[in-house]
Amino acid sequence: MADKTTTTAVRRRSGRSSGFVWGRKHLLGLEDLEPAELLHVLDTAAGFKSVSTRSIKKVPALRGKVVVNLFFEDSTRTRTSFTLSAQRLSADVIDFTGKSSSVNKGETLVDTARNIEAMGVDIMVLRHAAAGAPHLLARKVGCSVVNAGDGAHEHPTQGLLDLFTIREIKKKVEGLTVAIVGDIAHSRVARSNIFALRKLGARIILVGPRTLVPDQMRQLGAEISHDLDAVLPACDVVNMLRIQFERLQSAAFPSVEEYSRLFGLHAERLRLARPDLLVLHPGPINRGLELDSAVADGPHSGILRQVTNGLAVRMAVLYLVHQAALAVNGK
Repeated sequence: MADKTTTTAVRRRSGRSSGFVWGRKHLLGLEDLEPAELLHVLDTAAGFKSVSTRSIKKVPALRGKVVVNLFFEDSTRTRTSFTLSAQRLSADVIDFTGKSSSVNKGETLVDTARNIEAMGVDIMVLRHAAAGAPHLLARKVGCSVVNAGDGAHEHPTQGLLDLFTIREIKKKVEGLTVAIVGDIAHSRVARSNIFALRKLGARIILVGPRTLVPDQMRQLGAEISHDLDAVLPACDVVNMLRIQFERLQSAAFPSVEEYSRLFGLHAERLRLARPDLLVLHPGPINRGLELDSAVADGPHSGILRQVTNGLAVRMAVLYLVHQAALAVNGK
């Protein structure tokens, strides 16, 4: 569950969340965030997005601060995005991988984090295979903790950047129909998207084979379908998820060819969609399985926009949690 500390922090004086007070020292998930908090992150990110277009791509917001990326799972895109985001805020960045850590010698996650914190770290960005790992650290360390993906639980900054991209392109979220297609069972991205999109008034349909779309996902407020062709004409946005073969315990579908035929998004299937359909994917893409190249690189695709927006969103998150931490500590 997300940190509930409420305190005076930075006030943004522009955007739709003007005057809102952000009070969370950690970002552990989106499930507990209020709509106003989601909008505040998006509006703050909008203010940071222009930094990437400058000749000098830096602002001094975290100058003199230290951000550590604690990644116990393989990642290229998310870790690089957090590294660049912290650097653009003028923070010092340490990249830490579990494979080269003392955890392999028997040290606990908490002891590792405490030792790193003792070196003067201000923000820890954690990716871990165990659901709830960031929440545990947030209780055990004094610095801010940002969840970069915990097991099959949540991936809050991916959910936020997807939300940002949808709002930027569609100009709204409320009233949109969003299909999330693929490996829902193992997807932390799906859960964060469901939490965020529902809070801002979108309709969500989860699509995929029965083996990968658990019926209990209805409890999160999403609809379920096993027929992409039936759903596609009603959609404003389709978020195509990667099949996480590394997490599958048994065959979830007869073959990749059959999966692609039933649930892949290709040019022929795209003819069923609205002309302004927005196609998203959190990456990495299994081309020819979830998406054909003609779709991934075509006019409906917002995938590269997601990558660009990820920097602005993560800059906003790092900035906001640090400002809240300063307020908590009375600085």
